[in-house]
Amino acid sequence: MLFSRHKNHLPTPEEALKGRAEPGFSVPDRHTVLGTPLTGPYPEGLVVADFGLGCFWGAERKFWQAPGVFTTLVGYQGGHTQNPTYEEVCSGLTGHTEAVRVVYDPAVTSYGALLKLFWESHNPTQGFRQGNDVGTQYRSAIYTHSPEQQAEAESSRAAYQSVLTSSGYGDITTEILPAGPFYPAEAYHQQYLDKNPAGYCGIGGTGVKLSAPSATNWGRSCPTGVAPVDE
Repeated sequence: MLFSRHKNHLPTPEEALKGRAEPGFSVPDRHTVLGTPLTGPYPEGLVVADFGLGCFWGAERKFWQAPGVFTTLVGYQGGHTQNPTYEEVCSGLTGHTEAVRVVYDPAVTSYGALLKLFWESHNPTQGFRQGNDVGTQYRSAIYTHSPEQQAEAESSRAAYQSVLTSSGYGDITTEILPAGPFYPAEAYHQQYLDKNPAGYCGIGGTGVKLSAPSATNWGRSCPTGVAPVDE
């Protein structure tokens, strides 16, 4: 019953589980692929970006494979419960979505490049699900750390909405909000697909792509390919 309730309803703060003052588990020190620290403080000059695009196992792999990424960390974001567990998040009673924290070097890559990877690695029009994964914890989300990130994320959403609409998809349901608390997930979730190469990965893109953007040209980005509409 715990996993089947509240799949399509975000709880209010009053409805949400109360959580706990301290985490109930520890997180490994190092990334199993990159060898870098999972949690901060991070080296000076690096930038933090947070994304939710379905099951965080496959989502994290997308980002740790990207050029310029220093480290990645999976966790829970966008909800009300303090220091939640995976079971609590899956109950639908915390309000969190599964998220990936991406720490990157702006001298090597850009926020725009990460946004492009985000939009093209999942279907942002599905509401509280991603493919066969159903529940509020699988909703699409971008949590921003500056006014500049907020503005670029919103511009990118408008650009992708235009090409998704022309390709027969519905409205983007991605929430774009200033970042709140990010709670790291349990140790076994971190770099899960490195530890379990044949493990489940439930994310998949629409096939709709845009040319490489900059922070100022989202409105002028051109489609580079369009997939057929899902039946």
